[in-house]
Amino acid sequence: MRHSYQLPLMGLLLFSLIPSQLCKICEVNEENYSYLKHLLNTMINSEYTSKTQSANVLLSLRLVGIQNQTLKQQVERTTEGKPLNFTSGQLAVIILALEACHPTGENFTYKENLLRSLEGKFQDEIENMKTHDGNPLTNFYQISLDVLTLCLFNGNYSTTEVAELFNHTKNYYLGGQFSVDTGAMAVLALTCVNRTLTNEQIKAEKNLTKIDECIRFLVKKILSEKKENGLIGNTFSTGVAMQALFVSSKCYGESEWNCQQTLNTIFKEISRGMFNNPTAAAQILPPLMGRTYLNVTNFHCDSDLDKFNISNDAPESNTPSNSSSSIHVYYSVVIINETYPTDITVPNGSVFLDVMKKAQKQNPTKFRFTMEQSAWGPYITSVQGLYANNNKRTYWELLSGGKSLSQGVGSYVVHNGENLEVRWSKY
Repeated sequence: MRHSYQLPLMGLLLFSLIPSQLCKICEVNEENYSYLKHLLNTMINSEYTSKTQSANVLLSLRLVGIQNQTLKQQVERTTEGKPLNFTSGQLAVIILALEACHPTGENFTYKENLLRSLEGKFQDEIENMKTHDGNPLTNFYQISLDVLTLCLFNGNYSTTEVAELFNHTKNYYLGGQFSVDTGAMAVLALTCVNRTLTNEQIKAEKNLTKIDECIRFLVKKILSEKKENGLIGNTFSTGVAMQALFVSSKCYGESEWNCQQTLNTIFKEISRGMFNNPTAAAQILPPLMGRTYLNVTNFHCDSDLDKFNISNDAPESNTPSNSSSSIHVYYSVVIINETYPTDITVPNGSVFLDVMKKAQKQNPTKFRFTMEQSAWGPYITSVQGLYANNNKRTYWELLSGGKSLSQGVGSYVVHNGENLEVRWSKY
């Protein structure tokens, strides 16, 4: 039996009022409600491919006022037993999801244990950076999630260390390109730390200055990645970028970002099926409702939910449909100066992963690969036995026509005649 989910009409697409924040309003009219329904259906009715995918969905739902006890219990079960087999950022998302918008009377008895574990994992990240040329165990996006979570729930961290750590600009670049989602998550984390320092009136003028300068630098970089159609970075980084801009509007002028244009483009992307992954849907929904991860501790789930009924209707998607016809693509593995090309025929509607599997079947030596599941779907961990390595800042990059892809290997739909490439790269 499927449950009916409802959302509050008041506040739809309003920027949540947060202390010390200039707020703007992006209005949505009734004809666009179907896009939100589509996101919710994707999140609620999907089969989750990883433990953290369910946590991402739970966090998003609770931020917009929806309780899902079954999903909450599922996420709770992932925290049972020791040791907790999560990266620091994965654990941070789980804590945010379980703690978000506590309904009246709900106890969160395990938060302290999880926070202590996160503190330890965060310190492990810091120690790894000290011994491996500034490279964390995971990545700086996850470190930013760690700081945000520890800040929101009064965990232990050094503000001086954070101020120094976040002022290293190399942490925000991937393959020479500024990473919008990393920079945006850092803005959220630093905004939380900044407010905490201000509210507690700590004698930390030097730290405050460093943090404020870093926020302004990151906001400028985020806005520099704004496209003509309003997307910021790419389709999937736009959601967290919107959150960062919501909480930092004092750092840019009104003419520098047209929020309504961004919303309109996001609606088009939803129609194209770009948010059919539950993690992607979960990341874009809160900013469409005017909420950010900073609202985790100041919003309650027991909202008035009878003003906006969410049904199972969804806008038509323009995603490619599978058919009996086949398409021909060119696929190659590139390792430094060596290129291993091949021609592959796959069914119309196939994704990048299908091409890699077909190539591996044809020639297991040249095209063998391994992958792991993540909240965003599968990602490539090795090709020809060569593994990605965080300490060496190496990864397997997916490209089409020489351009890096923003979609993952399990979601990017390939096209006839396309030149596909998986390349050994550094960030």
